[in-house]
Amino acid sequence: MEMSEQKDGIAEVARETLEKLLGLMGVSTSVVLVSELAAEGEEGALPGLIFDIEGDDLGILIGRRGQTLACLQFMVRLIVAHRTKVWRPIVIDIGDYNRRRQEALQALAFRMAEQVKERGVPFALEPMPAADRRIIHLSLAENPDVTTQSSGEREERKVVILPQEPLD
Repeated sequence: MEMSEQKDGIAEVARETLEKLLGLMGVSTSVVLVSELAAEGEEGALPGLIFDIEGDDLGILIGRRGQTLACLQFMVRLIVAHRTKVWRPIVIDIGDYNRRRQEALQALAFRMAEQVKERGVPFALEPMPAADRRIIHLSLAENPDVTTQSSGEREERKVVILPQEPLD
């Protein structure tokens, strides 16, 4: 199978899988392939897929802090990988939730970094999933006034924003 045929086949399997799961959940939606993520990593790797779920009253699919959406995305990735024997990144979004969540987390990171800079005291954010912690870390990576680190275990893992130690 050629690369383009394989890409199209995986996208179709992913869309069908997502539609089937949503149907089993009793949620009336439509699934749209929005775009393909740029491939990172090894040469010849397939790019990821981004699907958007459209419909009414889809908050139930997002869940508290996006946990239901993250679980749905994980299940779709596993099922598609099992069916196609190819691991391909798959992102599922609902009404631009992922973009809005990323923007909110970045704004939180910048606000807290400013407070840490002004007060000179570390600040621990609430526990959050790995993907959210990554957004915080990346948002503040270039900030010369603060540094970040994760602390805690499992569901209690959180980001701590610390004042940058002065260089002697």
